[in-house]
Amino acid sequence: MAGVRDARHLWVTPKASILTVVIGGFFIFPLTQMLLRLPGRRASLSRENPFNSLGMQIAFVLPFSMLLLVPVGLYNLNWFFPALMVLLGAHYLPFATLYGMPLFLYLAGILIAMGVVIAHYFSRTFSLGAWIAGLALFAFAWIGRSIATGEASAPSTH
Repeated sequence: MAGVRDARHLWVTPKASILTVVIGGFFIFPLTQMLLRLPGRRASLSRENPFNSLGMQIAFVLPFSMLLLVPVGLYNLNWFFPALMVLLGAHYLPFATLYGMPLFLYLAGILIAMGVVIAHYFSRTFSLGAWIAGLALFAFAWIGRSIATGEASAPSTH
């Protein structure tokens, strides 16, 4: 999803790429749930997880905080994707606790740091933040999948 969203900017207007990321972002969770369930995997946290209700709270943080992107984009359209990177990075921070995967801290740190760097030093480009965020999300998805499948296949020590 992220790669499609990021590539779209090459052929369309900034408005279309912003609409793609916003509208497409709302489908990430349901698509992930569907893809997890297709091979018969569990698509939710265990009921014993003390942070089970935190997941729903985290789900609403990003859409509500994305309202800040409106004045940011109106002030400087080229700051839209770097600002989104900062918001997305902040959104991923609690995932480390929720899923017990410190990997999310690294993803969050990279997104936040790169968002700030792009806004400060590369603010003449519109899509650089989208490309870097898409690449980071894609790379971390594969790393996270590798970790999760490795843990799932490891013998239990309990």
